Amino acid sequence: MNVNEAQARATGAAAQEPGRNPGRGARGAETRTAASGQTKAEGPLLMEAVVERSNMRLAYRRVVENRGAPGIDDLTVDEFGDWLRVHWPSVKAALLEGKYIPAAVRAVDIPKPQGGVRTLGIPTVLDRLLQQALLQVLQPIFEPEFSESSYGFRPGRSAHQAVLAAQRYVQEGRRWVVDIDLEKFFDRVSHDILMSRVARQVKDDRVLKLIRRYLEAGLMRDGVAEGRAQGAPQGGPLSPLLSNILLTDWDRELDKRGHAFCRHADDCNIYVRSEAAGRQLLASMTAFLQERLKLRINEGKSACGRPWHRKFLGYSLTAHQQAKLRIAPESLNRLTARVRELMRLGQGRSLSHVIETRNPVLRGWVSYFKLTQSKRPLEELDGWLRRRLRCLLWRQAKHRQGRTKMLRRQGLPEERAWRSGRNGQGPWWNAGASHMNMAFPKRYFDALGLVSLLDTRQRLQRSS
Repeated sequence: MNVNEAQARATGAAAQEPGRNPGRGARGAETRTAASGQTKAEGPLLMEAVVERSNMRLAYRRVVENRGAPGIDDLTVDEFGDWLRVHWPSVKAALLEGKYIPAAVRAVDIPKPQGGVRTLGIPTVLDRLLQQALLQVLQPIFEPEFSESSYGFRPGRSAHQAVLAAQRYVQEGRRWVVDIDLEKFFDRVSHDILMSRVARQVKDDRVLKLIRRYLEAGLMRDGVAEGRAQGAPQGGPLSPLLSNILLTDWDRELDKRGHAFCRHADDCNIYVRSEAAGRQLLASMTAFLQERLKLRINEGKSACGRPWHRKFLGYSLTAHQQAKLRIAPESLNRLTARVRELMRLGQGRSLSHVIETRNPVLRGWVSYFKLTQSKRPLEELDGWLRRRLRCLLWRQAKHRQGRTKMLRRQGLPEERAWRSGRNGQGPWWNAGASHMNMAFPKRYFDALGLVSLLDTRQRLQRSS
């Protein structure tokens, strides 16, 4: 790490940073705070709570547990403890004086399943620590203000709870859904609007300044830092809380109108009883978001439709009167694409190695989709996965003699093995043929430890 740069930031050398105006940091929020008659001395001393020893120790443990890549300073989590022991006194002093300047975040582009990229901003380990410490102090302040229908990135709440609530709404007769997708939400957050919402609860000017500085921290790409006049980069511990703070106005509007809805971060579904009501609601919410929060909906992805034609957090529903949860087709397609990619990467490797690299993906996927009430897609996926592995075995046998020997070794009669090994068909055809299914049945792959999606889902549902 460049220790001189780190020390300059830690001691709040704001005047040495090109293009920065330290007095501008929380100008919008500070002006409103002063206008309300609230002074720094009168407000809660939140920054003292942020840097308090037990809060910092907890934040440090969580940052270390989460690991993560280094920021622009290349300081790793493993190296961070030694660095912090030397520099924490100056960092703490800068925070208490309101002079700490965050580093730029490192831009990382992640491909989206539907195309395009999502840009993550990876803060330095020090800034991840400070954001985590801020989160631990701010979350209990804002949590009581959040809607019961908000499920994303909140203690004790989950995507599974949101999906179950959506199912309940449909079963109650709300068989139309207004599916709203915010267009480039994290790129278009208005700093002034967000800071005004934060300042409703936070009266410590130093905390307000620090949050605004995190919002305005440059995005470093190919060695060049880009300034940020709007947007909240994803990647830091504080970003999810800030998004919930901003979208609370939307939640309150929906609650005030008595709507049944589920919101998980910027993904929101509102359930109504008729198409006409849904179309009217979509138009009014489009106007509300634009006027109140300066956010736009993605018109190509947002719509009023039947719940079984839409997806929410990877799930969809059946059209039954008592609607059942199922896995959305897009989620199934993403898994098969990921498995194909792993198979390509595993070419030339042993079957046990291929299974070992595939299992964590399968286990994590089915753990998330354990709520599905449709058995057939998991059965079909399991069959497809085993066929891919049989195809690999057929290819690895290479020639007729090798394939005949492989089939005999697996217990097929000699004549059947001889005819099947010389049938002239391709690997994928043979992988689905009866001789390969007899030679390598499900129990063969179970013995090798291959995760069965259906069996795992049933086990998870029994234990929950």
